[in-house]
Amino acid sequence: MKRYPAFEPPEYAAWQADPALVDAFRQTINRLPERQQVVARLSRDELLTLYARLIRARQHDIALSRWVRQGVISKAWLGTGEEAATVGPAFALDPGTDFVSPMIRNAAACCDMGMPLADMFRAYLATADSPSAGRDLHAGSPAHHVLQPVSPVGVMVPVSAGIALAGRITGTPRVVMNWVGDGSAKSGASHEGLNFAAVQRLPVVYILQNNQVALGTRLEQHHAGGDFADWPHAYGMAGWGFDGNNVLDAYAAAVLAVERCRRGEGPVLLLATTFRMGGHATHDEREARATFPAELFAHWGKRDPIALYEEYLKGAGVSEAELEGVESAATAVVEAAAEAALESRHHLPEPRTALTGVYAQS
Repeated sequence: MKRYPAFEPPEYAAWQADPALVDAFRQTINRLPERQQVVARLSRDELLTLYARLIRARQHDIALSRWVRQGVISKAWLGTGEEAATVGPAFALDPGTDFVSPMIRNAAACCDMGMPLADMFRAYLATADSPSAGRDLHAGSPAHHVLQPVSPVGVMVPVSAGIALAGRITGTPRVVMNWVGDGSAKSGASHEGLNFAAVQRLPVVYILQNNQVALGTRLEQHHAGGDFADWPHAYGMAGWGFDGNNVLDAYAAAVLAVERCRRGEGPVLLLATTFRMGGHATHDEREARATFPAELFAHWGKRDPIALYEEYLKGAGVSEAELEGVESAATAVVEAAAEAALESRHHLPEPRTALTGVYAQS
């Protein structure tokens, strides 16, 4: 995989495969028979589709980082290092019927559901043809079953429950997948939403994404309960964890959760352990490095979810040339989308449009 030292964490730019971690990646997939069976059903094309989506997610962040350096935008919220926790679970859904409710760092879920990548870039540029017509950089698309995230991310937990309930009332089978961070999971709205979903036995897959940090507050500073293994039981719902840097473990765990929801057995709380390889946004990268010891970045830097998956695919017989071809194609898609979005910069919203679309018509 091509590296971009100017736009990626230094640990990724200097990444070298650790045989023990590559072996652990394989062992993680095989440790539970149910998940092993799910992964075994994936075709070669599907395995490569997952790789392409991981590359697309990383290249999306690299493009935004480049824009920040060039002064096109002032800052960006990146999901570098956490791609597998988004791409894997989203791959378990049916885009035609299911819904996703991502956080801004789960941007990969948007294009994985079919949302145009150029529209996601336009959201950052606030152009008139962006998804929110220039109002908000948070991107969503009802037509593609993507709920637009908001800054107080915990409030989407009850909204996701509401979308699932609406499906039940209208007789429209659907599963809703919602990501929530370790920090925002502490909000009142999150607790209320989880409890409501459990009591109503709604088909929602909640992914508690433990990034080890909430904004700039380390996990041990806002969480006194050890890991999150007891949380599903506390709400009266099923739940299990997965390796947030292993796309196949993430996918298999999500498939089992989605299948449970489709059977009408209620919501599932998935616990993803991962790490955000950067700041809250691009403007505070130095603060992130000051918040955590260098050893922690080194630890997670060796666990680049894309590089480890690439090594897994090589071990499964995929040639480097084929991987390079998939990477080149995915990169070209991102670059074309970014260029298309830049062409929209002359088309900014008229000031008077700020008054339209504010209230629903009665």
